[in-house]
Parts: sequence; C-alpha cells; structure tokens
Amino acid sequence: MAMHKNRLLFKKEGRAVYISHLDLMATFQRAFLRSGINVWQTEGFNRHVYVSIALPLSVGYSSDCEILEFNLEDDIPLSQVPERLNRALPEGITVLSCYEAKIPLKKIVDLGWTVTMEYDNGVPEGAAEGFRALLSRESCVIRKKSKKAKRGYTELDIIPMVKEWTLEEGEHTLVFRARIAALNPGLNPSLILDTFAKDHPEWTPDFVRCHRNEVYGEMAEVFR
Repeated sequence: MAMHKNRLLFKKEGRAVYISHLDLMATFQRAFLRSGINVWQTEGFNRHVYVSIALPLSVGYSSDCEILEFNLEDDIPLSQVPERLNRALPEGITVLSCYEAKIPLKKIVDLGWTVTMEYDNGVPEGAAEGFRALLSRESCVIRKKSKKAKRGYTELDIIPMVKEWTLEEGEHTLVFRARIAALNPGLNPSLILDTFAKDHPEWTPDFVRCHRNEVYGEMAEVFR
C-alpha cells in the first residue's frame, strides 16, 4: 500500500506549553499507537513511529497553529484522525484538523505572533513609546547564537523581519502583534524583547506570554 504524507494542525496550550519539542514528538508517537492509526515507522532494531513537527515551538510558548507531518499507511478517512488522536493526547494538546500535505514546508515565510508583556505595578511611563521607537528604526542589528557560525553567532537586522506590527497599551500590559519572519533566517520574538530590555532595563516586563497565532506563505496567505 502506498504511503501518503499528511499533516496535523494542532493547538498547544495550558500546562502542555512546558512539554519540550522532543517530548512532544514522543507524545504524538504514543498517541498514534494508542489510537490504532497505522503510520510509517523507522526501520531497524528500535523501530518507532516517525513524525516531524515544523518550526519547533520554544518551551513555554503557546500556539493555535502547530503543524506535524506523518506518513499514513492505513486507508482511513483523514476526518477521523483528529477525534481518535485527541482521545489519546494529554490535556492542552488538541488536534484541529488532518489533511494531505501538498505545499512544501519550505514555502512557509512568516509566523503570526501575539506577545503579551505584563507589569505587576502598571506599564511604566514611556515604555510603549520606547517599544514603538525600537521597531520604527531603519535598522537594528543584533547577534543571534549559531552553532554553524565560526564565531558562534550570526548578525541579524530585526527591522525588516518584523512585519505589520501593532502595539496595544493597557493598564498592566503591552500587547505586541506582528507577522515575523519564520525561515532563512527566522526570528524568535524573545530576541526582540531581549533587545528592548537591553536598551531599557527599567522597562523590562515582570512576565511575558508568547503565542503563535498563524502560519503564512509567500503571499501572506494562511499556510496549510
């Protein structure tokens, strides 16, 4: 029987945000086995269900749009996969849909993010203006750690990598929303916050929540 490459769209929230990338893959491998869905397994002595998660999420981050690829060997309707997997998955991980993979993952261009900066004693005066000023610069070059670079880091200009951004100010929060470059190179929102804190340590938030909203393709369309 020919194998078909398929994708899951799933959410990661609640306590599940603290599951690491490797543990998350193991969680899905067990869920496939428990749900009785026959998918391709690696060859060799220690065989295991093969799954691949696009753009691994940092520990502590939540998401509405995680994508997992797998090769289905069963001839079952894809519409049945989410319900069967959700019965075997832990709280906080929810499969939303299952569909045939048609567009290569390399076509992913941007990720939609919501970053909520919380201040216990209220947003400091000038913090919102300072954050807007940072992202309104013509250029802002930072250093990003890299195992492949001889110097141990690469330099990135974050300004052209942050697109269509907004900042909302509340009494105790600053909410930053943006499309941010995903690949070649990609930008983690934490690097923006690190740059902000380095320039203005007095405006460092007490707590930060990062949430991935959507995945976008070459024409800013929703990627699936």
